[in-house]
Amino acid sequence: MKCCARAIAHLYQRILNEETAQKIVVEVPSGKSNSFSLPFITEPTSKGAKKRQHSPEAWTVDTVGPLRAVAVLLLVGLTWLLANTFFGGESGSSVRHFFGSASKEPTPAEPRPRRYKCGLSAPCPPKHLAFRLVSGAANVIGPKICLEDKMLVSSVKNNVGRGLNIALVNGVTGELLDTKNFDTWAGDISELLKFLRPLHEGTLVFVASFDDAATKLNEESRRLFEELGSTAVKELAFRDSWVFVGAKGIENKSPFEQRMKNSKSSNKYEGWPESLEMDGCIPLRPPLEA
Repeated sequence: MKCCARAIAHLYQRILNEETAQKIVVEVPSGKSNSFSLPFITEPTSKGAKKRQHSPEAWTVDTVGPLRAVAVLLLVGLTWLLANTFFGGESGSSVRHFFGSASKEPTPAEPRPRRYKCGLSAPCPPKHLAFRLVSGAANVIGPKICLEDKMLVSSVKNNVGRGLNIALVNGVTGELLDTKNFDTWAGDISELLKFLRPLHEGTLVFVASFDDAATKLNEESRRLFEELGSTAVKELAFRDSWVFVGAKGIENKSPFEQRMKNSKSSNKYEGWPESLEMDGCIPLRPPLEA
């Protein structure tokens, strides 16, 4: 690289020292104005010599001689080649640093946050089930029930409906037992009772509401949910949003429950509260002793 730079500098000095020039006389027809000037028009004179007199119809233009023209072409070509080598190759960064214009090294892209089962922000401990519940939004967007990164209930699976959407899961193995929807606005509540009464000990119950989950609920149905660990079902009212995870035979109240009251002053949608979303990790139950 240094040799090329010295060669270019030498050629440039030769061009600066070149004193000979070929002269071209440009004739201007009589009567035409010759008051304009060109930046490259020169009239070199030696010391003590008189300047050459020109008629109004002609003047002298100094042009590049053959040697000077070749030198200029070589200079342009070598400059382009040198610049392309400096800034187009792997050594570009070192050259830019040499000239004090080095840009900052590109920072590596930040790694995307790792995705865990059902979209949780952290993994569940061993022998725990990852879940996410999303209640329906108004009467438009259906609810979702995800367990261990598998969608059990969703509009895509075409197994959601108005009212209560329920998934039953084996609390020992995590195996899906059943999913069903119950219309608690205009349906028959006896269907829900038949579904909840025969549950076996340790069965996990996942519930997500859609539209209205409470109009048809009677005293027995609310009591059955209370036995599964619910505390909000007693006050569940028309178009409240509700998500809940309970279990048959639970000793304490379930920590996995949310309720959003239907209120004109705070509703996100006209006539409905906002959708609820809840996730977490549920411990698997040890096998029952025979």
